[in-house]
Amino acid sequence: MLRPVTAGVDGSPESLAAATWAADEARLRNVPLHLLHAWEWSPHPTVAVPADTSQRDWAHQTLRAAVDHVRALHPDLTVIDRQVSQPAVTALREASEQSALLVLGTRGISGFTGYLVGSVALHVIARPEGPIVLVRAGHQDAKGAGSAASASPREVVVGVDFDRPCDEIVAFAFEEARLRGADLHLIHAYSAPSLYAVGTGRPSGPELRAEREKTLVAVARQLHEKYPDLTVTATASQGRPAPRLLRAAKEAELLVLGRRRRDSRFGHSGPVTHAALHHAPCPVAVVPYD
Repeated sequence: MLRPVTAGVDGSPESLAAATWAADEARLRNVPLHLLHAWEWSPHPTVAVPADTSQRDWAHQTLRAAVDHVRALHPDLTVIDRQVSQPAVTALREASEQSALLVLGTRGISGFTGYLVGSVALHVIARPEGPIVLVRAGHQDAKGAGSAASASPREVVVGVDFDRPCDEIVAFAFEEARLRGADLHLIHAYSAPSLYAVGTGRPSGPELRAEREKTLVAVARQLHEKYPDLTVTATASQGRPAPRLLRAAKEAELLVLGRRRRDSRFGHSGPVTHAALHHAPCPVAVVPYD
């Protein structure tokens, strides 16, 4: 059975953007879309709940609005809605285990200046069970994640770290590029060698860059045979990875990063992922690895 794409919805513009992006992703994958709304009764409901409406009815209306929006865009898409009475983080983690992809919304700080990631998203990302995509409200591609109607294919960008397992991350990026008819750009950033390393005759300067690019090309070659029609670029450069990835993400349809499967303190997502979640102008995919 094909696993669905799942989007968490809560009535906010951010979650509507996530549902829209997820619907297009489900269409590209030819799988059902699941829309999930988790709620718990509270003695102090949010101001979003009208005074003359019960919290349960408001939750139901919230989910129905998202379903109606998605079906208006994709009438032929199979959409399954589910409302659960449990903590949102718990519900989303459980849904992630059963989904091909979990899509969550994030709140833009000011236009294209970055993300304001909610506590729910941070908790889910801190211990990912499967690939998670964060979509910013107002993102210009929220109405179509990599629509085939775009004038020219853009890039899917993936950050590759040789010090960590990257097979699952790169494989995910290859498939996302194929689905969109987009090019794939693998990026590896590395630190300058220490004076001790230079003194031992280890590669440095142009030699080190050539060595790293050769390794990056080898990583890409393992999957390129499966995707012979995909245009793949591999770039290795000295410097911090976050600024390099953010520059590449300016024209990307999707930025793909890795995240270790493990328990983590709230808000701890690693410096590169943290920078991407707050400043990337495109949707960000976080792919877990062991």
